[in-house]
This record gives sequence, structure tokens and C-alpha cells, in this order.
Amino acid sequence: MLSIFDHPFLGRGFRPFFLLGALYSVLSLLIWGGFYAGYVVPPSVMGDTVSWHAHEMIYGFALAIVAGFLLTAVANWTGGAPARQIHLAGLCVLWMAGRVVMSFELGLPEMVIWSVEAAFVPALAVSLSIPLLKNWNKRNFVFLALLSILFACDVSFLVTQGRMPLYIAVMVIIAMISLIGGRVIPAFTVAALRRRGEAAQQTPQGWLDALALVSLVMIILALLFAGVQSLLLAGLAFASAALHALRLRRYHTHRIFNDPMVWVLHFGYGWVVAGLCLMGLAGLGFVSFSIALHALTAGAIGTMTLGMMCRVSLGHTGRSLIAGKLTTASFILMQVAAFLRVFGPALVPDQTNLWIIASAFLWSVCFALYVFVYAPILWQPRPDGRPA
Repeated sequence: MLSIFDHPFLGRGFRPFFLLGALYSVLSLLIWGGFYAGYVVPPSVMGDTVSWHAHEMIYGFALAIVAGFLLTAVANWTGGAPARQIHLAGLCVLWMAGRVVMSFELGLPEMVIWSVEAAFVPALAVSLSIPLLKNWNKRNFVFLALLSILFACDVSFLVTQGRMPLYIAVMVIIAMISLIGGRVIPAFTVAALRRRGEAAQQTPQGWLDALALVSLVMIILALLFAGVQSLLLAGLAFASAALHALRLRRYHTHRIFNDPMVWVLHFGYGWVVAGLCLMGLAGLGFVSFSIALHALTAGAIGTMTLGMMCRVSLGHTGRSLIAGKLTTASFILMQVAAFLRVFGPALVPDQTNLWIIASAFLWSVCFALYVFVYAPILWQPRPDGRPA
């Protein structure tokens, strides 16, 4: 008799974490939009809905998607067995426990809350480090370093309740997007072009990829030592935007607008460039730092996670990488949600509450569509009979 842990849903990290992250995202953004619409929202342990939203969109939603992706990718990178069954279920329980203690006032001592919330990232890092170290996969040790920074930021936020650790955490997620995007976007684009009979090739630009990542590390240091408004931050942000734009010029972007599964990744990367430009303007005091931050979160993180979730959910369950109408609609609506959240307050600041409510609602719709379309795929065995 098969154990419940042998179910395909616990066969690969992307299956439970993508679904849990999407569901949590829908719920969180409905609560967030309701807060701005004047509805009473459940008090979190922080007693501050804004801090709760900021923390949970990083360590609740984004980190769940990062976990699902990395747990799946590391098995491919190393050729080892993926985290699955009881191991994977345990990681999911740790993640969910963090969401409970951060979202509800349960009367627990602070140390218990901090311990439960902070337990997931090191557990994830250990799960990834075992196969990486066993195979001495040096190329991907960088993800262990980035997870260590995320852990330090989480602990710092829990102790200080300051916003700077969350800003740094966002930049770490953007560094992951830059790193992974530089690998997969050109590869996926060239593969899609070749499938339809067009000549295309990848252009190696390793030095530019490395400089782009270094530029993001420099921005993190500038935020730490110079704050959100400084000439140093502005200069580094503009330089980073230029480096990321230079990478994008060789990705064949102009040739893929008829393939939603590919163009969504280009749009996600484009939001990185836009967010860095806006961060430069914020450093000079021309726009608020919040606008730049939401170009990177609602724009880059929202678009890139949704695009990769759909692609991985199809590709790793043996299905064709074809975006249906609902998937395509979710990609388009995500761009609208991000545009409203970023440029609405900048252009019509008197209606900021309305822009936030509309953006939160559209974001929830996007990930609700993901759940509707992909939950059955994530739950069911592969149609080709291969292991989950």
C-alpha cells in the first residue's frame, strides 16, 4: 500500500511550493487590497499591516517560489535525487508554520515566533547544499550564499522591525532573477525560435553576466551604508540598469512576441531594468523609493515568478510548453497590475489607494488563474508515466 508521501504532489519541489505560494499570494493580496479599501483585516503578530505585507510577499510568496524552483533545479544540475516525499513535506510544513506565526497573534513568546519563522531558510539551504556539495557543483554555490543573506535579513527584520533588511532581501531576490534569467531566457528564446524553424543562436557574454550580478551586490552595499537616497545609490543603480539592458539586447526579444511562454520572461527581465532606472531616480530624489521598489517586486518578481511557474509546471510534468488563453491572460494582467502599482501613484498620487486596490486585485486574479489551470497538473502524475 502506497504511503501518502508517495503521492506525485510530493515528488518534486515545484509541485507543492508553487501551489502553496500561489494560494498564499492570492489570499495575501486580497487582504492587502481590503486593508486599503477600508476593511478590517486580521491583526498580525507585527501589529503593522504594511510590515506584514512587505515581509510576507518576500518570505511567504517569493521564497516559496524560489524554494520550488531551486529544489527542482538542483536535482537537474547535480543529477541527484530531488528532495521529495517526507523530506519535501517537512520543508512545506516549516514554510506553513512560518506563515501562521507571522500572520496571527497567537500569544507566543517572541523567541518562539522568531525561531519558527527563521527555520525555513536554513532548512532549505541545507537541503540544497547536500547535493551541491556532494557533486561539488561550484557554479551554483552562489545560491547558498544568497540564501544565507536572506536568512540574515529575515532575522534582522524580526529583531529590529526595520525596513532596510526587507529592501536588501528584495535585491537578493532580484539577484537570483538576474542570475537565473541570464541562463534561461536566452536558452529558452533560442529553443523556441528553432522549434519554429528560425535560425538563432546564443551569444556568450559571461563577463557581462558577472558584472550585472556584481552591480546588484554593490547596490546592496550602497543601501546599507548610504540609504535609499544618495548619489552613490543613484550612480550604481543607473550603471546596473545599463548592464542589464546590454545583456537583454542579445536575447532576441523582438522576435518572440507571438510566444507568451517566452515573452513573459523578457517582460519580467525588462521590469528589472525599469526598476533599477527608477531606483536611480529615487536615489536622486526625483521619485519615491517605493515606486522603484514596486517596479522590482510587483513588476520583476511578479512577472518572472508567474512565467517560470507556468513553464516549469508544464515542462517538468511532460507537457507541451504552450500557453493557453487563461495563462496568456494572466501574463497580460500581471503587466497591468504592475503598471498600475508603479506608475499610477507617480502620475496621479491623489488616487494612490485606488491604484493599490486595483493592482492587488489584478495580482490575485493572475495567481488565481494559475491555481485554476495548474493545480490539477501539479497534483496529477505525469501523463507519460515517468516519475513525478
